[in-house]
Amino acid sequence: MSDLNLPAHACVVVIGGGVMGCSTLYHLAGEGAGDAILLERNQLTSGTTWHSAAQVRALRHSRNLTRMIQYSIDLYAGLERETGQSVGWIQKGSLSIAANPDRLTHIKRQEALAHAYGIEAASIGPAEAKERWPLMNAEDVLGAVWSPDDGRVSPSDVCAALIKGAKKRGAKIFENTGVTGIHTQNGRIKAVETTRGIVACDAIALTAGLWSREVGAMAGVEVPLLACEHFYLLTHAVDGIGGNLPTLSDHDGHLYIRDDSGGLLVGCFEPRGKPIAPRQLDGSFAFQLLPEDWDHFEPMMVNALHRLPALEHAEVKMLLNGPESFTPDGTFLLGECAETRGLFLGCGMNSVGVAAGGGAGMNLAHCILHGRTAYDLGEADAKRFAPVFNSLEHLMARAPEVLGTHYDIAYPGRQFKSARNLRRLPLDGEHRAAEAYMGEFYGWERPLYFGAKTPPQLRFGRPDWFDHVRAEVAAAHESAAVFDASPFGKIDVTGGDAEAFLLHCCAGHVGRAPGSVVYTAVLNEQAGFESDITAQRIANDHYRLFVGSGSIKRDLAWFHRRAEGFDIRLQDTTEDYATLCLMGPQARRIAVESGAPEIAGIGYFKHARLHVAGCEVRAARISYVGEAGWEITCRSGDASEIYAAFVSKGAKPAGLFAQTSMRIEKGFCAMGHELDSDVTPVEAGLLPMTRAHGGFLGYEALCTRKREGAKRKVISLLFEDARAVPLGHEPVYLNGDIIGETTSCAFGYRVGAPVALGYGDARADAGAHVKVDIAREMFAARIVQGALFDPDSSLMRNGG
Repeated sequence: MSDLNLPAHACVVVIGGGVMGCSTLYHLAGEGAGDAILLERNQLTSGTTWHSAAQVRALRHSRNLTRMIQYSIDLYAGLERETGQSVGWIQKGSLSIAANPDRLTHIKRQEALAHAYGIEAASIGPAEAKERWPLMNAEDVLGAVWSPDDGRVSPSDVCAALIKGAKKRGAKIFENTGVTGIHTQNGRIKAVETTRGIVACDAIALTAGLWSREVGAMAGVEVPLLACEHFYLLTHAVDGIGGNLPTLSDHDGHLYIRDDSGGLLVGCFEPRGKPIAPRQLDGSFAFQLLPEDWDHFEPMMVNALHRLPALEHAEVKMLLNGPESFTPDGTFLLGECAETRGLFLGCGMNSVGVAAGGGAGMNLAHCILHGRTAYDLGEADAKRFAPVFNSLEHLMARAPEVLGTHYDIAYPGRQFKSARNLRRLPLDGEHRAAEAYMGEFYGWERPLYFGAKTPPQLRFGRPDWFDHVRAEVAAAHESAAVFDASPFGKIDVTGGDAEAFLLHCCAGHVGRAPGSVVYTAVLNEQAGFESDITAQRIANDHYRLFVGSGSIKRDLAWFHRRAEGFDIRLQDTTEDYATLCLMGPQARRIAVESGAPEIAGIGYFKHARLHVAGCEVRAARISYVGEAGWEITCRSGDASEIYAAFVSKGAKPAGLFAQTSMRIEKGFCAMGHELDSDVTPVEAGLLPMTRAHGGFLGYEALCTRKREGAKRKVISLLFEDARAVPLGHEPVYLNGDIIGETTSCAFGYRVGAPVALGYGDARADAGAHVKVDIAREMFAARIVQGALFDPDSSLMRNGG
């Protein structure tokens, strides 16, 4: 299958011949990049792909990840017709069972999600589940969800078909060709050095699986992933298995089960995985397995014997132990890296490589050739991790936990326990003294709520933090609260072309005079949101941009890559400054009594330099929570003194959960929820925040979308039943038809009911009474256009 002569130049070099590499090459060639090549240091599929259990389950936790897997299903089903190469596609469906009430809620939420995404799924009882899997012990099964369209493939055959299709379109494959170096110039990819010579190239697709971190380091690129051992048991023939069966998901037992050549395949994602240190598996590791570890597998074997009594008498073939790579958050890495132009990642597949490979390879190829994925995959963005997560110490701690959470129940408020306290806010000590329950965001420990004497008991019903958050919202609404927004990224833009540069990159009115605060969209060429930011103009040649906590690396790279030809300097100043948001009707009094009487003179969407508690600050008159107040930025070292002054005058600390509740009530959109790279200001209702005369990236596409009109729009939902606990991604029904879905959800303490933001189609009219499917229970809600809660405007005029 390997070609002979290495070319002097290739448009794209794909490094790694597993399913991701093969799929990426296939799609590159399919889009006309026929001189793309693939390098594999051993043989195709010889790392992880060959021993994959190769389940292909369509439903994922977001619409576009699901869409991506659906593409894989369609691709695999059609490859044999295209290439004549069988892929071993077996479509017998999947069966997810629940052995406790919360798991039942979990799978019913998945069923509701499947309906929203157009996937066939149905709840069935224990008796029908037993009929579909006769060998299963169903005595403790409470219910199940049946998904008929899922299946599995032969991973090596899939890769063979992909390569056959790629070669037919001109692409070449070079096996036994290791990569020994990556050449860069001025921050861009120039060439790949191999054991057979040097290949000049315009781009690299790094799809080297568990070795991607080491290869990325050759180009100075951070690739935070680590391999763990992954186990499945294979048996000889078992009575009662006469043909192919659905995949059985017993996630309460940490198990997946299917037939295999007349016997059983029983795999697990045990509660705590076994990490593999880098370089433990060297370049000679090909078509090899790791040693069996029956002591480690024994608890899973006990679970398997409970679920499959026939397993007790089955003859074991082997306990397969193969490496799989995991990222710090359990989602793969896809897209161009931040550090080096032209180096694209497609790795860290978290044991879903075969299922995701078809669609992920298509999106990676699209990103290389067109500058962006075919549709928004922000949750998999290669630039989403803080540098601290590439630490080997942190990866060795986190990856085993990520493996163990693969089958966790998706409770709201879940947080990882390992590799924590990586980055502490300037007020970390004060937050912990106030019994903050922390969440991790871009490595920062950020308060979710206060008064948590013990960790919360996670559940789908009303959460443990309900009354704590109620008190925080009441403080912001009735007196004053202080929110710590220090994790927000801060980018200083300086230089003679600062205004021209931001007018080019931003759709908002960033040309306003110094002292102005501007909320602005940052759009791509298709007019979708790359980011939404707040810009403070400090001087004619100086702006400070405030970006999302998890967006700093991505946004900084985005601006850097559009700065050519402009006399500007971009600097990440996130850790230099803290930001405290003082909000509520008593905010002005507290600020004045803290030494800032002039704060009342700052107009809305204006900022000024002044002193609080004797410390120099910059106060901006804006609010993300729908209460009057100021966002106060200070040197990080001054944060404790300023915070102490506010608290001593009566301000109460408030966390992210309170902020989110108030944001949703006010109808404010957020990146990753209502906004992403597929959404334009037209759908989001933010067109008035853009410059009508244009002159910014995405303007032409925005004009086209405006003429065409929005097919969907942001809506607010007010629930009629206080028992409803929406979490996001729930389908919204009108007269029995799905017309939209939720995006952000909370309890609205100021309106006294559960609330949500979401998207609806043309039928989602203000005042319409709809039903929201929460774990297959329909809850009544009313559509509201605009804010669900809008405080008396006099508060904003008078400053409280």
